[in-house]
Amino acid sequence: MTETRAEAPVTFPPSDEFAKQANATADLYRDAEADRLAFWAEQANRLSWETPFTDVLDWSEAPVAKWFVGGKLNVAYNCVDRHVEAGHGDRVAIYWEGEPVGDSRTLTYAELQAEVSKAAR
Repeated sequence: MTETRAEAPVTFPPSDEFAKQANATADLYRDAEADRLAFWAEQANRLSWETPFTDVLDWSEAPVAKWFVGGKLNVAYNCVDRHVEAGHGDRVAIYWEGEPVGDSRTLTYAELQAEVSKAAR
């Protein structure tokens, strides 16, 4: 019987130009590895919470994990309203391109906010 070895996965590292503009840097990965709960708390606090979470992770009833315990979010607010409030209402929120070619639509955050408000009513 011969032993077979698993081959190393093929990887395609990004170009230096691409890596320079990436949102996730090596530091981000190091921070996540060093203290995962602090890392996720920091990421979660980039959002606007209606009610702040009290615990990042509750694993007391394994295998059920509860993330951001006690926290309450308004997803629509985080996706749209806070960008308008921050003065980015004129920036493109959605650029849609369909078929046939040339069939497209652009919505700014302010326009999207108006459409979401219409749907909510």
